[in-house]
Amino acid sequence: MIERKFVDYGKTKVMLDRYLKDRLSRAGYAGVDIQKTPLVTRIIIKVERPGLVIGRKGRSIKELTDDIEEKFGLQNVQIKVEEISVPELDAVVMANRIARSLEKGLHFRKVMNWAADRIMKAGALGCEIVISGKLVGKGGMARRERVAVGYLKKAGEPAKQVRVAHAQALKKAGIIGVTVRIAPPDMELPEKKGISEQLKVIGGENGNNENEGTQSA
Repeated sequence: MIERKFVDYGKTKVMLDRYLKDRLSRAGYAGVDIQKTPLVTRIIIKVERPGLVIGRKGRSIKELTDDIEEKFGLQNVQIKVEEISVPELDAVVMANRIARSLEKGLHFRKVMNWAADRIMKAGALGCEIVISGKLVGKGGMARRERVAVGYLKKAGEPAKQVRVAHAQALKKAGIIGVTVRIAPPDMELPEKKGISEQLKVIGGENGNNENEGTQSA
């Protein structure tokens, strides 16, 4: 019974995520979370531009609430809209931006370099952008292109802190897959910890020497 609830929750979240990704693309949709209580179903939506979700006098969010209740069979839905403080550090936002730019016909290398530059200027420690599919012309072969900048771990404990997102660009020649990985500024690194501990030791040794010198004087 409990397992069934988890499965149902997972299905609902996936379906709702797809629905919101399509409906709120202009608002810079970045993810959703569902919190069910005995009284209400609280849906937390993360977006880049909350005003587009809320609408004038709350009309848009009221329509969205009604649609979600009808389409997904949820009752007493309460929607909370959270603004993303730094969109360039959100992997979902950047993956969707890249996908939309590719759909507009912009050259893939220009888009990838632009996105990597924005991510790094926002303070990321590192990032990786990978796109794959028919990138040039209808008759071109499917290929994979990658841009990587800065520090990015793919294994071990630090890799769990990397933000990862996937998106798709729908082109006439086919679907182009987009993957974005971002190492956030507050990412904890073993290398940093080791350096900090070494500096503390050195600082402690210097401090002892200075104290000894003062006492002897």
